[in-house]
Amino acid sequence: MPAAAAGSSRGADPGSGEDTGAGPGAGPAGESGPTEDAGPAEDAGPAEDAGPAEDAGPAEEAGPAEEAGPDRAADKQVTLLLWRHGQTDWNLERRFQGQIDVGLNATGRQQAERAARLIAALRPDAIYSSDLARAASTAEALARLTGLPVNLDKDLQERYGGAWEGLTDKEIREFYPGEHQIWSPPEGEPIAAITVRAAEAFERIADSMPGGSLAVVVSHGAAIGFGMSRLLGLPAKERVIGSLANCSWSVLSRRSGRWRLLEHNVGRLPEPVPDVALAAAAGFGSGRGAGLGQGLVAEEAAEAAAGDTG
Repeated sequence: MPAAAAGSSRGADPGSGEDTGAGPGAGPAGESGPTEDAGPAEDAGPAEDAGPAEDAGPAEEAGPAEEAGPDRAADKQVTLLLWRHGQTDWNLERRFQGQIDVGLNATGRQQAERAARLIAALRPDAIYSSDLARAASTAEALARLTGLPVNLDKDLQERYGGAWEGLTDKEIREFYPGEHQIWSPPEGEPIAAITVRAAEAFERIADSMPGGSLAVVVSHGAAIGFGMSRLLGLPAKERVIGSLANCSWSVLSRRSGRWRLLEHNVGRLPEPVPDVALAAAAGFGSGRGAGLGQGLVAEEAAEAAAGDTG
């Protein structure tokens, strides 16, 4: 069962809605477009720390007691697995979800169950989730396997989309061509706001975890992408890191205040290329083998068309 909401107050923030990523240059999971309004938030790099070695000294006689000091404890790595929710019908329709509480569809529930089995094998120590149904339901699939409670946090919600929420990408292009070009929903949450909000939530969760632990954080496409960019010191408007597919995840680690990207868009691998001899014995010629490849490409293209609707 979900635990009580853990999110901190966002003050005057207009909300935390979601980005369909259907803007110009959108990738498979929904890039956010040009987003020139990113503001100063995107260049807040994590590299101000001097590193873990500054207080080590010669260390000839440190022995086991070296681990006891607070500085040494701070050097221990904390890992966050940032997991995007499963598929919804609005993802398939390329419809801007934002903070509208759309639930998982049948495919999304299957995705969550499968991904939860993979993530449970990593032995997570805590689960945090956006309180929107599509994220909380995804988190519950993991909670059932691990016995861990789900800590709901409003700051993990998707970007608030203002007037765009509920509209398809086609409708946004038609009714808001200028705003679409800069990917700035009228009355919506600015890129700078969602970037800071998500990054601060990730930092707060990491601060709550002991060294050497793993927390699973279930959130949304734009929230994860922008927040992760800030932690890594990357400009949010450039979207250097590609988007997440539904129910895929990225892994970040923090040691001595420095964040590193360990894995990205994990969760689904293509089928391996068949062994040549086995393929020949099974009757896979150029035509049939090509058909398999085309099927995979078609499947991935369909997933890309779903977009990143948060």
